[in-house]
Amino acid sequence: MGALGSSSYIIELPWKHSVLLALLLSHLCCLQVWAQCKILKCNSEFVAATLDLGGGVGIGGGGGSQYNAGYCSALRSYAQCTRRTARACRGDLAYHSAVQGIEDLLMQHGCPKTGPTARPPRLPMAPVPPRDACFYERSYVQREGRSPEYLHCAVFGDPHVRTFHDEFQTCAVKGAWPLIDSQYLSVQATSAPMPGGASATALTEITIIFKNWRECIEQQIYHAELDNVPPAFVDGSVASGERRGHHSLRVSTEAPGRHAHINATHIGTSVVVRQSGRSLSVSVRAPRPIVDSFSPEQDLQLCRWGCPANQRLEHPPPQPGTAAYAHCSAMLPAKDMYFQACLFDLVTTGDVNFSASALVALQDARGMIADGSRLHLMSASPAAPSPALGHPWRPAHALLVTALAHVLLAAFLEQGV
Repeated sequence: MGALGSSSYIIELPWKHSVLLALLLSHLCCLQVWAQCKILKCNSEFVAATLDLGGGVGIGGGGGSQYNAGYCSALRSYAQCTRRTARACRGDLAYHSAVQGIEDLLMQHGCPKTGPTARPPRLPMAPVPPRDACFYERSYVQREGRSPEYLHCAVFGDPHVRTFHDEFQTCAVKGAWPLIDSQYLSVQATSAPMPGGASATALTEITIIFKNWRECIEQQIYHAELDNVPPAFVDGSVASGERRGHHSLRVSTEAPGRHAHINATHIGTSVVVRQSGRSLSVSVRAPRPIVDSFSPEQDLQLCRWGCPANQRLEHPPPQPGTAAYAHCSAMLPAKDMYFQACLFDLVTTGDVNFSASALVALQDARGMIADGSRLHLMSASPAAPSPALGHPWRPAHALLVTALAHVLLAAFLEQGV
């Protein structure tokens, strides 16, 4: 690569930026899993940062050092961004090309790996008047003149996920997965194979962390396991965050050991944990600003983006006339995705009690969704039946464009900008 002050470098710069911008557009059009792997976001932030350096790149003796300082800062920010999304980008060619390219460019420009970086974007917060800081809905109405928009998520059965965006998926995930990971609330569920040799998995543990928030609460944790859904937090308390005779957090129950309802008024959020058969389920109702309050590294959230594309399972077509069809029809007359979930769980396990989790999830949704037209979901999100198949719903030409974009991105980073 030539000196920063050479005219050839100045001529090539717009072309290279055009190539990278074209790559970003191709990713937007072709990649179905951008919500999991955030390399596209990292790339666009780096392009924006380097374009902002202006047209005086390398002109004059002093300009070069000034450019290097800003450029090194942009590279360090780029590196930080790739580290934050590393877990979700395993196996992504563009991600690994970017990581290697950053290392090469840091060395070429003599950039120290530690130093100033670009300021991270501000998180969407919901400031509230001090008097009503622990009454989210009341303060929101005072501030906005209307009630907040509430979103609903549920995870139940084998496990099935209804996301905050009203998508419905059945997942093959095992182990611990974050359902929600925001600045106010974390919900993590553990899924394990069911006993008896069945191929199904079920939720066996749920952990909920209500994080410190102003004068409203100190951190409080709720934990449930199979056959132990306690009507209290882990410290034994049923209420927390007392202020002016009001508790910001409270746990109640309709069936001790099998049901818990947690009301968090300081964030306008309700969480219901239940046990149906040999599986737990969780349902959440939360305002949109609370759901949206997360940082870039909190990018794995089943309630927000669903399960990874290569972990989604497809439902077999219903078989009218079978015992499973008759059983689920009696519980769930509407042939929606809750009905499909009931069929899936009953056919997979043969356990009538396990299939009842779909009915319980529908009942919770009915209490959490104000708009009745959104209650019944009639179709699921696209499924990827096998990790080896990648993303089968992509057209062949989209795969070709994506592969070409990866190759061009790798070449672009090797040459440097």
